[in-house]
Amino acid sequence: MSRTAPTAMEQLVSSLDIERLEQDLFRGTSPQVGWQRVFGGQVIGQALVAAQRTIAADRPVHSLHAYFMRPGDPEAPIIYEVDRIRDGLSFATRSVVAIQHGKAIFSLSASFQKEEAGLEYQDPIPDVVQPQELPGKAEMREAFLSGAPDHIRSYWERERPIEVRPLSLEHYVSDRKLDAQQKVWVRTTGPVPEDRIIQAAILAYLSDMTLLDTALFAHGRSVFDRDLQVASLDHAMWFHRPCKLDDWLLYSMDSPNTNGGRGFTRGSLFQRDGKLIASVAQEGLIRDRAKA
Repeated sequence: MSRTAPTAMEQLVSSLDIERLEQDLFRGTSPQVGWQRVFGGQVIGQALVAAQRTIAADRPVHSLHAYFMRPGDPEAPIIYEVDRIRDGLSFATRSVVAIQHGKAIFSLSASFQKEEAGLEYQDPIPDVVQPQELPGKAEMREAFLSGAPDHIRSYWERERPIEVRPLSLEHYVSDRKLDAQQKVWVRTTGPVPEDRIIQAAILAYLSDMTLLDTALFAHGRSVFDRDLQVASLDHAMWFHRPCKLDDWLLYSMDSPNTNGGRGFTRGSLFQRDGKLIASVAQEGLIRDRAKA
């Protein structure tokens, strides 16, 4: 009797449930989806799981800072080595290095805190069109993808663990220079385990999506531009409130600066009830190979 192939979401959850090799040594693998390099969000998520599994369960992550050094090979396992920097009364700090083929490809520093009460404030959620009013996958395929280049169409048609519904698709079909800001609704395409470690890792995974693209709006370009070399350089994230990922999230982004072959983007992730659950900042490589 043949087994049903795992869904993209099941593959993501499985890849984040990394294998412990030794006390502070873990091994992760990549879903085989045909990509030439490992998606950066996957490495962030796996490294975060490795760090969290060396810490007491009552100290969830509150911030992480990461650097991408080399592209990951999706065919090879990734070894995560955790360094227990400090365990204090309220906070704990961990450093993680991801290694492939004997070389570091990524590093992460993360801080974890016992939950406690404190002063409460947050920016309000932007007033935007709700996700159910935006084109779904089938509608996008009919209205937009039929005339799109093959590499754009294949990206949007591939089964993915995260569904993305942009409020605007203009920058994909136009070279007009736009305001450097973007809002998209995102949600998982399958159930998420009742495990805060995995939930935080999935949130970190999806936080790496669409950020760099926002830095190209002001230039009338997109990440699908074949003349551009685009890659994440660093990634920072602050976890404000827990989230079960059982509904749509609004990802509101803006890019205040591009220069020196780099683009900088900030992001805020909101639940539909208005709660701000995380903030993100990222700088990425943006090279115009046609002008090199």
